[in-house]
Amino acid sequence: MFAGGTASLALAAALVTGGCTSTNPYFDPSRPHHTPQGFVNNYPPDPAYKRPEQGFLAAWAARLRNWTRDASARAPLRPLQPVPPDLGFIHANRDEPSVTWIGHATLLIQTGSGLNILTDPVFEDRASPVPFAGPKRHQRPGLALDELPHIDAVLLSHAHYDHLSLASMRALYRQKGGAPRIFAPLGVDRWLLRHVTDGDASRITRMDWWEQARIGDLEVHLLPVQHWSARTPWDRNEMLWGAFALVRDGFSFFYSGDLGYSKDIADIAARFKRFDLAAIGVGAYEPVWYRNSHVSPAEAVRIHRELGVGRSIGIHWGTFPMGEERLDQPVDDLAAARKAQDVDDADFVLLRHGETLRPVLRPAPRREASSRRTQTDGAKP
Repeated sequence: MFAGGTASLALAAALVTGGCTSTNPYFDPSRPHHTPQGFVNNYPPDPAYKRPEQGFLAAWAARLRNWTRDASARAPLRPLQPVPPDLGFIHANRDEPSVTWIGHATLLIQTGSGLNILTDPVFEDRASPVPFAGPKRHQRPGLALDELPHIDAVLLSHAHYDHLSLASMRALYRQKGGAPRIFAPLGVDRWLLRHVTDGDASRITRMDWWEQARIGDLEVHLLPVQHWSARTPWDRNEMLWGAFALVRDGFSFFYSGDLGYSKDIADIAARFKRFDLAAIGVGAYEPVWYRNSHVSPAEAVRIHRELGVGRSIGIHWGTFPMGEERLDQPVDDLAAARKAQDVDDADFVLLRHGETLRPVLRPAPRREASSRRTQTDGAKP
């Protein structure tokens, strides 16, 4: 790894060269989370998580130092190595709902109706715009790109580098058998057009909060959550962010992406009465002001309860050193949170990288959800 100062300068240069326009082409003054420049959260941040006062440059300098400093203080106290993936099951599976944790926020969701869906695919060694600096992966992905089954759809929650990888998206777009459908928040679609699809919008479905699209028998909903977006120091909140709900007869799934705890959870619960499965972030919650945009394990268990989830999987931990807690600290903190909130251990679990959860789903009636409908065959820029 480069010396911290040199790596920080190089990383800063890469960030500066990736800037975007400052005009929101999707601005709708009737929608409170829209601004002429981009997007804002529905609710104010929790004052208990107030960020220390910093100027623009000081804040980015602190972020760059966190990304480039020695990660030994955050090294896990227990092994966090992958398990061999069950490739035979994964490639043969067409009718059983399952979830395989690839690492961080990347999941392979098999819906039980023949669809293979990836969330926020990042397969590189670093969550960074450059290959020699930024948060470094602690272990290899649970599945390699060339071990994946054909991917039918990709869900992109937002544009941060640990959720949106240029190299991974280009590889998936060029996969054998044809490009996947890509479901992306407003603004992320424009980034994809410029950097991944060479201007072809036919495989991109852009979405605003509460909008709904469809692939096969599956409804895809983009949901509001408390977070933010940036690829550079100059494009903050120019691209929208969100969580996803996947719904079909007999199966429902909530994917949190990145989120801080907010009243958005109650809003989601009001529209979706329960979820069979969920993947909820449990990492990057230290220092405490990080919880403006990420949840602690205790808050993740609260979300699990308030959304009426049957079984949840903790994600966004143990892979990249994004926060200041140890990589394996969520293991202990999640166990304490389950006990404090009277949640069974089996109802909110942490998987090993490469491990597949094959839950037995309880029968549930189809739930009505009020969402605006988007195009289902690709969106135009």
